[in-house]
Amino acid sequence: MSTVSRASLDQKLALAKRCSQEATLAGAKAAAVATVASAVPTLASVRMLPWAKANINPTGQALIISTVAGMAYFIAADKKILSLARRHSFEEAPDHLKNTSYQGAGRPHPAFFRP
Repeated sequence: MSTVSRASLDQKLALAKRCSQEATLAGAKAAAVATVASAVPTLASVRMLPWAKANINPTGQALIISTVAGMAYFIAADKKILSLARRHSFEEAPDHLKNTSYQGAGRPHPAFFRP
């Protein structure tokens, strides 16, 4: 059974905090952009289209805009967390797993696989 040092745990905790902060910032940026990108056509359509004017009240407009912003936040944050986890797992991998070049078996490719 292996023991884990306190310094190692502190280092991993600091890395996790930094990654979560980066993901939060990426999500907030995406939510801000998505809010503007969804608010402009939503508010414009309510003013110009008779159907939208009759059927989408202010609560519905706010719901449309906030749903888009929330989805953008979570999608961007999730993508950032996954990319950081992939990068850090590759950095901590053993050297024999880092060599991702394909050596092949030395056989020629079939005609439909030739580059």
